[in-house]
Amino acid sequence: MSIICGLPLLECIYCLACARWAWNRCLHTAGHDSVTWGLATAEEFEPVPRLCRYILAVYEDNIRHPLWEPPGGYGINPDWLILRKTYKDTRGRAPSYILYLDHEHSDIVLAIRGLNLAKESDYQVLLDNQLGKRKFDGGYVHNGLLKAAGWVLDAECEVLKELVEEHPNYTLTFAGHSLGSGVAAMLALVVAQHQDKLGNINRSRIRCYAIAPARCMSLNLAVRYADVINSVVLQDDFLPRTATPLEDIFKSLFCLPCLLCLRCMKDTCIPEEKMLKDPRRLYAPGRLYHIVERKPFRCGRFPPVVKTAVPVDGRFEHIVLSCNATSDHAIIWIERESQRAMDLMLEKDRIMEIPAKQRMEKQETLTKEHKQEYKAALQRAVSLSVPHAYSPLSEYGTFDESEDVEKYNSCKLSSESSVGSSGKSKSKVSWNELIERLFDRDESGHMVLKKSHRDDW
Repeated sequence: MSIICGLPLLECIYCLACARWAWNRCLHTAGHDSVTWGLATAEEFEPVPRLCRYILAVYEDNIRHPLWEPPGGYGINPDWLILRKTYKDTRGRAPSYILYLDHEHSDIVLAIRGLNLAKESDYQVLLDNQLGKRKFDGGYVHNGLLKAAGWVLDAECEVLKELVEEHPNYTLTFAGHSLGSGVAAMLALVVAQHQDKLGNINRSRIRCYAIAPARCMSLNLAVRYADVINSVVLQDDFLPRTATPLEDIFKSLFCLPCLLCLRCMKDTCIPEEKMLKDPRRLYAPGRLYHIVERKPFRCGRFPPVVKTAVPVDGRFEHIVLSCNATSDHAIIWIERESQRAMDLMLEKDRIMEIPAKQRMEKQETLTKEHKQEYKAALQRAVSLSVPHAYSPLSEYGTFDESEDVEKYNSCKLSSESSVGSSGKSKSKVSWNELIERLFDRDESGHMVLKKSHRDDW
């Protein structure tokens, strides 16, 4: 009898829990994801609308006689276009792309188009993956996207190397949208990891802009390569927020709203600490730029605001229940809103009438802030016990130059191998344990190399 009397109470509790979940989900807007982030500046955001137009140019059959150019054109000089590869040229191994030598902005740009719904080969790239299938540089990446990036790099390696050596002051930029964003991010990873492939190009010259990015790399890699890769997300875009593997998303393409709703319910029940500690879980790569143009309970679009950060936790982890979740993924809308945001930034700077000298100082300050934010993100990843994450070397007060980093890595590897060979075979040592073995703290609290290791250095 007492059990029967308790059933209505359990039903009430269950209904209240469901109502609370529905209320929280409906109130969660895209603005909540970046509410604590800082505002982006015109200097750092300037390449985004321009690269969006370059990506749109990949869709044209003849760039000299464009059919779908946006207002103001693509901003491409046809004489500076080095090459253009179609699906016929790539034989389905990678999406179409162009290589453009941008003399006006001192940039070598490889722009990759997004998913072509009519091409079976694009689906094969997406479906060529399983959770935890491909390891790379201490983390996990999407296998199909990495293979596509490898094909592009093998095909254009000699051309890129020649351009990089011929123009030593130019940056090398990989840009892509949707499927292309994943390929571009993988290209940046591979080139940054194997700089000798392109004539030992300096890491500071390598850039990547992933527009409407796919979740293609594990969290430790997403944070570690934030100095190279930049991801741009427009308001409610579903793809960066969908932790469902890409291959499952596009298997269910024609029932995508149902899939997103089910994923939304599932992610709500999983603690974020558990998500962060899953080394196979993939994330949107690098530094994030979030274009916010709509407000909750308001109609229409507002002047867009661009927020930026290198987040570790709260990295677009929740689906936004919005009718714009798919339209905000379109490259046309992203180009339009990013240009609007850029125009507003430039107008604000013009009104303030910042002198040239102060602009240079502002740029230097911005670079320092980005480096500090990058180091803080690496430290945050370690404090949250993100698998395979480690602290920035400069925090120890002993390494800054690339040569010192290489020495540290060799010292680290030798220490790991000696630990693994003694005692139990193949014993694993965490980064924190390795740091404690190599470093001591001085009187001021800074990390310094132990005296026993100084002779090796």
